[in-house]
Amino acid sequence: MSFTLNKEIAHQIWDAKYRLKDIDGKPLDLSVEDTWERIASALAVPESDDSMNGGPNVFEYANKFYHALEDFKFLPAGRIIAGAGTGRSVTLFNCFVMGTIPDSMDGIFSMLKEAALTMQQGGGIGYDFSTIRPKYAPVLGVAADASGPLTFMDCWDAMCRTVMSAGARRGAMMATMRCDHPDIMEFIQVKKDPLRLRMFNLSVLCTDDFMDAVKNKKDWDLKFTDKTGVTKVYQTLPAVELWDLIMKSTYDQAEPGVIFIDRINNMNNLYYCEDIASTNPCGEQPLPPYGACLLGSINLAKFVKEPFTENAYVDPSTLTDTVKTSIRMLDNVIDVSKFPLPEQEKEAKDKRRIGLGVTGLADMLIMMCQKYGTDHANHVVENVMRIINETSYEASIDLAVEKGPFPLFNKKKYLQGDFIKKQHKDIRAGIAKSGIRNSLLTSIAPTGTISLYAGNVSSGIEPVFALKYTRKILNKDGTHRLEVVKDYALAMYEQHCQENHIPYDEDNLPDYFVTAQTITPEQHIKTQAAAQKWVDSSISKTTNVPEDIDFEDFKNVYTHAYDSGCKGCTTYRPNDITGSILSVEAPKDSTNISDTPSISKSTEDTANNDSSGFFGTIPVRPDTLEGSTYKIKFGSDSHAIYVTLTYKEEENGLKRPFEVFINSKNMEHYSWTVALTRMISAIFRRGGDVHFVVDELQAVFDPRGGAWVKGKYVPSVLAIIGSTIEQFMYDIGYLQKDSDTVLTQKPPLTTNPPTVTPTQTRSCQKCFSFNIKIESGCETCLDCGSSKCG
Repeated sequence: MSFTLNKEIAHQIWDAKYRLKDIDGKPLDLSVEDTWERIASALAVPESDDSMNGGPNVFEYANKFYHALEDFKFLPAGRIIAGAGTGRSVTLFNCFVMGTIPDSMDGIFSMLKEAALTMQQGGGIGYDFSTIRPKYAPVLGVAADASGPLTFMDCWDAMCRTVMSAGARRGAMMATMRCDHPDIMEFIQVKKDPLRLRMFNLSVLCTDDFMDAVKNKKDWDLKFTDKTGVTKVYQTLPAVELWDLIMKSTYDQAEPGVIFIDRINNMNNLYYCEDIASTNPCGEQPLPPYGACLLGSINLAKFVKEPFTENAYVDPSTLTDTVKTSIRMLDNVIDVSKFPLPEQEKEAKDKRRIGLGVTGLADMLIMMCQKYGTDHANHVVENVMRIINETSYEASIDLAVEKGPFPLFNKKKYLQGDFIKKQHKDIRAGIAKSGIRNSLLTSIAPTGTISLYAGNVSSGIEPVFALKYTRKILNKDGTHRLEVVKDYALAMYEQHCQENHIPYDEDNLPDYFVTAQTITPEQHIKTQAAAQKWVDSSISKTTNVPEDIDFEDFKNVYTHAYDSGCKGCTTYRPNDITGSILSVEAPKDSTNISDTPSISKSTEDTANNDSSGFFGTIPVRPDTLEGSTYKIKFGSDSHAIYVTLTYKEEENGLKRPFEVFINSKNMEHYSWTVALTRMISAIFRRGGDVHFVVDELQAVFDPRGGAWVKGKYVPSVLAIIGSTIEQFMYDIGYLQKDSDTVLTQKPPLTTNPPTVTPTQTRSCQKCFSFNIKIESGCETCLDCGSSKCG
């Protein structure tokens, strides 16, 4: 296998997400090299055989493509890795912006149908809901008032949950609304209700006029233009008041994001033939109606020569060769992919928009001894992105010579685009002479899953999330083990020290080993702005801010992003609603956590007795037992649920869970709470390791949606009962805090402090682990690798 550093996690991600298997689960890709060969061969199919003229044939292109994929230098987006060459009817495009929503009932539900069909094939979607008339606007012909766009967003939300519950990939949707829509204030605050629009990311489209009104303390009109062209002003308020409402909401709950929509349209190469009003779910691809984003990333960590020395540099020759090959590969994806809708196929082939980005940028900086966020490091970032940009445009010009420019290419108008004007004169001359194959070429997307697949390189242009962390792995025999995963650059540094006989002290690393939590918001924005200069689409990036940041300073992050030339801004501030940042200090070793029952000698002696239970004889209940009662609330249910748990102390001093009682005044809960009480109590009394009860309950997903409970997203009421039982196990000492290990004897009075502190409060919707990182506006599970962004 070609997995070297962090081999275990890379292999697991590949096997679970990208490895081709038959219908029975039998692997058809026997190695990752087989996966690379499958992708390379599939993407070489559109190439013509030019061997008669001394050019390459299809097999030679396949070899070139394989070489780019080899050693994870070029990482196509997850759908390309999983779908190319499989023969399956799947789209290789990651995300779509859907058609403009008509302001009519039949038009709205026609768009809902299109969204469902797209999500069924695995595509995430984006929508601008600004085109739907506001609440209380008259509906002509039916003598009624409109319900407003948010009620229809609820329909999309329910559709997404339904498609997901039917076995599709976790849904990802973006909803945008203009800053002058009359319902914008309701849109901004909608997620105060923890059960609404959980399947959406939300962003406000902020215009230049609005930002000017905020800066100069002007009034701002909320208005809507109907189908007849008549504009009605519904409300006028100070622009600062609306801006503060946006800021307060994102300060409290990390949403909505902010998209600087005029800048996006002004800098768009296709300004002359499209108008953009939304983005894909993570924001890196602003797209017109039916636009599709096709993504891939250059793994910058693979191009550093002489790492960790003062002579470290990025190899320009290998980088440019890989970029040129990657552009050709992505262009070919357009021709081999399936599309959920014919409008999406036409849009993709008319404009041939692609999004080549990067990952491993922070690791690259560490390997070059550069401290992320500093002026010197940002100079490196800007130079590397300029090389990628110029090489991409040169490669696309060459493809235009060979295959023709994109069909909607208009030479005069294209060359007048603001982004094209700042290109090197040779590039502009090449476009003028031969055209260009792809209308837009660069974008920086979230790479949460593919960065793990590549050996845990840093994601996108984000700083390193954690230098190391612990993940819980399920073994084939049902037991668990803990494994330490190191950041790629840290693992490389350790290897460098060993090879060069340099003392290695993980507690005293060079100062350029920094993480997302130690970088200032200003440094985050400066790095995003440095990269944006040479990206023609946009960038998905999260700016981490401290929980105690002053509100005025928080607002300044967004104005700084606007003034710095960014196309949008997303922040993450840990708090009771958004959750805490994961604490990732790892244990000293990775030990097995046995899920096998601990059976005493006396139990073994009676194991074949007909009167004994599965784990041995059922003990007699004492007359009195000690325990605890926990009060829990879930969602909008007005009645609390009370969970009472008791324990029995064994001869060796160990306290074991013995029984549970679940009570609620809500009579709808009666039957299942009685059944659950009896079943769990029966399991507890039979002994052995009963922690699996917690795992099973926490894995229950309610397709109607979960709820936020004390800052933690809980997928169902059964899951919160499971978490309550687990808390009781901790409270009585049945579980050790440091490793979830079930004790077989009473713990000593004094123990070493725990080495893993699970303070994260968001959970994975697939495996329900709390080992979550939030980067580039996207959540990625560090245990199973699941990501809503692919």
